[in-house]
Amino acid sequence: TLRQEPGGGEHVVEIRVDDRVVREVAPGVRQRMWTFNGTVPGPVLRGRVGDVFTVTFVNGGSTGHGIDFHAGATAPDGPMRTIQPGERLTYRFRADFAGAWLYHCSTMPMSQHIANGMYGAVIIDPPGLARADREYLLVSGELYLGEPGGDAQVVKLREGRPDGWMFNGAAAGYDHAPLEAKAGERVRIWAVAAGPNSGTALHVVGVPFDTLYEEGAYRLRAGDPGGAQVLDLAPAQGGFAELVFPEPGTYPVVDHLMRDAEAGAHGLFRVSAP
Repeated sequence: TLRQEPGGGEHVVEIRVDDRVVREVAPGVRQRMWTFNGTVPGPVLRGRVGDVFTVTFVNGGSTGHGIDFHAGATAPDGPMRTIQPGERLTYRFRADFAGAWLYHCSTMPMSQHIANGMYGAVIIDPPGLARADREYLLVSGELYLGEPGGDAQVVKLREGRPDGWMFNGAAAGYDHAPLEAKAGERVRIWAVAAGPNSGTALHVVGVPFDTLYEEGAYRLRAGDPGGAQVLDLAPAQGGFAELVFPEPGTYPVVDHLMRDAEAGAHGLFRVSAP
């Protein structure tokens, strides 16, 4: 569940690398990951247009890492540089534009660092954003099994052969822990495509979207005569979709690129009576 945060000020955050975390990336499958603050995705940053984010970035890992926030505007030379284990830096940016933004490790080869879990989202609310009864964030990503940075994994990365696709760091995770809602509620689903090489075509089976916001602009608003079936995001893009579940039931949420859905990019909404 995603919570709104008060805007109009400064957000002070520490993000620490831990590249030795072992976590379940699919039912019964454990994998060593490179992480921000021990989770995949890393911590969600949320604010409003004009807010300032001061991030202390600490490399607690075993190799060099960096960080890149798409939500900010700054020359990358200093704040996005690779720092070595035990080092830290301060990354400060002002959120001048609304949107659902990606952040990720900036160390080359970026594909390896992103693929091994070093990504997260910054949510900057559009001005006047209406209240939703529930908000969720789904960050899509590819899954590459094997030793992070090892030869076998690198070959799969170069050839574009993921072992699976994930929402929020786990393949099929929301099949086993469904997202909750009630019939008649307005549900907002934020989404960011972390890649590193795949986007997402986010779809909820059984309910059209009545609102779409993508890359800083509304494509559809509630009350418009049209509807939408997919929130379509290229790698590194973000946005949100809104819907109202008409009745109780179980509603799958999938990437409508069926190969990706069938290899893990799927989950469930469990909708109860009002």
